[in-house]
Amino acid sequence: MKNFYIIVLLICSCAQNDSFSKLDFDNSFDNAQPYLSSDNLSASISWISSNKDKAILNFSHFIENQWTDPMLLSSGKNWFVNWADFPAHAINDNLILSSYLKKSDSGTYNYDIYLNLIDLNGNIVKENFLLHNDGLKAEHGFVSIVSNENTGFYVSWLDGRNTIVKHSDGSHKPMTIRFAEVTKDGDIINENEIDSETCDCCQTSIISSKEGPIIVYRDRSKDEIRDIYIARNINGVWTNPKPVFNDGWVINGCPVNGPKVDVNLSNLAVAWFTVVDGKPYTRLAFSKNYGETFDHPINFNDNDAIGRVDVAFLDNKQVIVSYMEFDGDSAFLKVKKVSIDGKVSKPFIVSKIDAGRNTGVPQLEIINNDVYLAWTTYEDEINSLKTRKIKSNSI
Repeated sequence: MKNFYIIVLLICSCAQNDSFSKLDFDNSFDNAQPYLSSDNLSASISWISSNKDKAILNFSHFIENQWTDPMLLSSGKNWFVNWADFPAHAINDNLILSSYLKKSDSGTYNYDIYLNLIDLNGNIVKENFLLHNDGLKAEHGFVSIVSNENTGFYVSWLDGRNTIVKHSDGSHKPMTIRFAEVTKDGDIINENEIDSETCDCCQTSIISSKEGPIIVYRDRSKDEIRDIYIARNINGVWTNPKPVFNDGWVINGCPVNGPKVDVNLSNLAVAWFTVVDGKPYTRLAFSKNYGETFDHPINFNDNDAIGRVDVAFLDNKQVIVSYMEFDGDSAFLKVKKVSIDGKVSKPFIVSKIDAGRNTGVPQLEIINNDVYLAWTTYEDEINSLKTRKIKSNSI
């Protein structure tokens, strides 16, 4: 049986030649929907291998300059496999918590969020359990997971349990964003509705700070303003959501383009996509007080922004951002350094890419000054993954 490969391109500061490591896969499957994470020691990636009959959620660690052999996290039929609403995972100590989506009935967007908790050796702690307990045939997805300060995990997601209820004028109620904790034994505790009216299908982002969990997401107002909001848990109490910045983007539909947040000490960085006066932008805003207030945002795109951003702190004074944009007739995945004092580096081109759904949502993590990226490509009528590791001093 022929194989195709995930190509890992390593850029070394001491050499011009590229070196490669490879993982073999059955080419009867599409491999897509990557989610890149870190545990402060190493990078890890999860992704879905799928065909018309089956879906498999895989996991691999990047250790000693190579990916470990793929570990199966879960598999099954009737999954909801989508370029924008992809599985998430995080590592805490020896445990991996991962998510996937499974159809609840024949409705196009009726699907549930299932979780799996296993250890790094593949031993099952708790498998295939529901994150939410509403029991309704509705949309549940756009999951974000991060390890907490103890031995469990924080999880955020978009929840459509209210959308099956109609207003008096016949319109449906909006999506909400919810939060829960998952313990080391797989118990789900402290579930909360964070915002009762959010954008329908933008990715969420969550971090664990010394003050508590923090969530950023795309909000939705009565007037269809869909700006980026933040909600913080301070001393065990959720603050009222508020805008990171008032872009004032009015759009009568979801742009499918969520924000990302990262934290270093008391500093937060939030990156997002928006449109102002008809022009698309990728923006970044810093906070020096755990998101209580934010500095004026910095536009970091040079050309027509596509968005699909990610952000990670390189140190306590600067971040690396990844983003997609058009340069003339072509689209590229790029990264830049942005400092808290507003300095923005020249762009580093990671790859030429497809501007559509085939690229998915590129992922970014930083470990020991190495920048890790992952995205999807469509080649020879099949989806595959590409990952790249770049020395930060190359940017």
